[in-house]
Amino acid sequence: MDVIRERLDGDPADLRVRQLRARQMLKGELEGADLESYVMERVGLTTLERAQNWARANAPWPLTFGLACCAIEMISVVGSPRMDAARFGAEVFRASPRQADMIILSGRVSIKMAPVIRRIYDQMLEPKWVISMGACASSAGMFNNYALVAGADKFLPIDVYVPGCPPRPEALMYGIIKLQNKIKGEPDLGWRERYRAQGTEEVA
Repeated sequence: MDVIRERLDGDPADLRVRQLRARQMLKGELEGADLESYVMERVGLTTLERAQNWARANAPWPLTFGLACCAIEMISVVGSPRMDAARFGAEVFRASPRQADMIILSGRVSIKMAPVIRRIYDQMLEPKWVISMGACASSAGMFNNYALVAGADKFLPIDVYVPGCPPRPEALMYGIIKLQNKIKGEPDLGWRERYRAQGTEEVA
């Protein structure tokens, strides 16, 4: 029996052409350059680590942990349909640190609370990330006094800082996007790297 092969000309974006080429490939009728181009159009090459990081970035599991006023803004990200945190896979806040891989420190941190937060952080899943939300968590903010830790980076490795007093929900969503880029291995350049720290010198 003779196999009749027809040369398919046309735009690869045409659905019918793609269906016919897929049928030919399944029958084993594509050979040589046609088979190679078909595979190259449909197969993306990556490493297992990059695929894992992509999955982790698109499904962070945040921990329910509100410290002060910024917690209201954090809750509005999850509870508000306007923000739609489900787009980023972060719609379900976990109640246990053993089920979470991201903690959002939203509010001021007292000296007595710091070891408790560290213990909770140690119980979280690896790899884990920390977002410091608001001026108080980043630098003690307007409540800076002897009873507060002046910055959560004194006892935790902070991945993303979200400034504001309190930050708007949009700012927290922007911080989550920045964290996702960092997890994927595509961190955004800071202003020092972007501008090579030029233009920031004091003028005498």
